[in-house]
Amino acid sequence: MSAPTLYVDADACPVRAEAEAVATRHGCACVFVSNGGLRPSPNPLVRMVYVDAGADAADRWIAEAVVPGDVVVTADLPLAARCLEGGADVLRHDGTALTQANIGAQLATRDLMADLRAADPFHRAGGGRSFGAADRSRFRAALDAALGRARRR
Repeated sequence: MSAPTLYVDADACPVRAEAEAVATRHGCACVFVSNGGLRPSPNPLVRMVYVDAGADAADRWIAEAVVPGDVVVTADLPLAARCLEGGADVLRHDGTALTQANIGAQLATRDLMADLRAADPFHRAGGGRSFGAADRSRFRAALDAALGRARRR
């Protein structure tokens, strides 16, 4: 059986270096998909895919490329849902697994929050919490486990 492929929704992804390092340790191909602006990696296991600028172009490319057993890193919930339907494992940047069991609630919460923001356009919430070393460490551990499971399947 072939090794899984790691697909990274790379635009604004804070864990590209960690994803590349873990994929390399597992001997897995790593595909960074973006609208451009990312430097190519000299790593022979890493492939850069640049898609046209446009709404959801990278998401469409990833969703069409994944096969069962692949692993996807994204913060985009609709993309995560499509990849789960395609049989991939999905992780957020902080290492949280998105699964068939929790994606529906995640999408519902996303939609509710969008509705609340739309109802009060003058409300400005503070930015999210900072992304730190503990988040990166959790991500590395979760990705290591996900790629290990994928390789054993």
